[in-house]
Amino acid sequence: MDDVAFYSLFFMCLLQSVRGILDPNDFLALQSIRKSLHDVSGSNFFSSWDFTADPCNFAGVFCSDDKVISLNLGDPRAGSPGLTGKLDPSISKLSALADFTVVPGRIYGPLPQSLSQLKNLRFLGVSRNFISGTIPAGLGQLRNLRTIDLSYNQLSGEIPPSIGTMPELSNLFLCHNRLSGSVPSFSSAYSLTRLELKHNTLSGSLPPDSLPPSLHYLSLSWNRLTGPVDRLLTRLNRLNFLDLSLNQFTGPIPAQLFSFPLTNLQLQRNQFSGPVQPVNEVTIQTVDLSYNRLSGAVSPMLASVQNLYLNNNAFTGQVPSSFVERLLAAGIQILYLQHNYLTGIAINPTAEIPMSSTLCLQYNCMVPPVQTACPFNAGKRKIRPAQQCNR
Repeated sequence: MDDVAFYSLFFMCLLQSVRGILDPNDFLALQSIRKSLHDVSGSNFFSSWDFTADPCNFAGVFCSDDKVISLNLGDPRAGSPGLTGKLDPSISKLSALADFTVVPGRIYGPLPQSLSQLKNLRFLGVSRNFISGTIPAGLGQLRNLRTIDLSYNQLSGEIPPSIGTMPELSNLFLCHNRLSGSVPSFSSAYSLTRLELKHNTLSGSLPPDSLPPSLHYLSLSWNRLTGPVDRLLTRLNRLNFLDLSLNQFTGPIPAQLFSFPLTNLQLQRNQFSGPVQPVNEVTIQTVDLSYNRLSGAVSPMLASVQNLYLNNNAFTGQVPSSFVERLLAAGIQILYLQHNYLTGIAINPTAEIPMSSTLCLQYNCMVPPVQTACPFNAGKRKIRPAQQCNR
């Protein structure tokens, strides 16, 4: 036997032994994935992907018996430049795959439609790349999927309605994309606890029953959403974080919202109107209601909030004494009341506000105006014109 024939036979035997360790379909799928992706300069993730060895020992590949169950593409360490190229449709041949992630990098092109064939998939994370195109509607058929993270990409089009019907889905991250259309109903996504859709171009209103009471974290900021949300919000009594800022929501803010186990409430830069009337003392750490159309008296129930932004509204009357007491005791760190129609505050002009606290009362109807340190964007005018105060 000549040398060429010997080495050819040796290589074929070696390849057969490797394929004997891993399912042949999985072996071929990994080969296709490797051909379509490359290390960005500074990354050496694929250096261990030598197909003459056992693929179950490759970086990012985890197996159970002869099947790949987890595929984590790219070096997860901080500062890694990631990978470039396109995601190959052959990923769907990894039939036992339960976990698929891609580190931040420069992967571009669409998500393969074939992902919907991964019936065992529980975690899908392809964030902070350059993925474009639409979200495959077939993802909604993956009944075991619990987390979808496609945030910080260039995805466009609508969110498939099927995504809102996934019974095991608990975390959905689609923020910082170019998604449009309405927010689909998630009323039957009974396990959903975290929904992040901020920084898109979503529009339309939110029906009262469109989101499940299971939600703990809801972020819809920086969209074009409209209409009232009071009936919707009263159902979400498990929320600990709510951000609806920078939309066009209208109507009242429900009093019940302030009794929820929230730590952060962001409703600024909308068109909410009417009075703000919490029933009990508010224990939320940060409440931002600025840049709305809220009116009436400032409720003393808000004096227990550590960071309170009520500026740029239409509040009237006196600032309750409980705010002054809390402010001087350093219980309030930020109290922004500028650009309202407030007429007074019972604070001694010589009182020293703690260094850790900030009070801004600029551009109200107080005569004489109370001098306070305000942020630069509060403007230069210290007092509202008298004709505007005769309301």
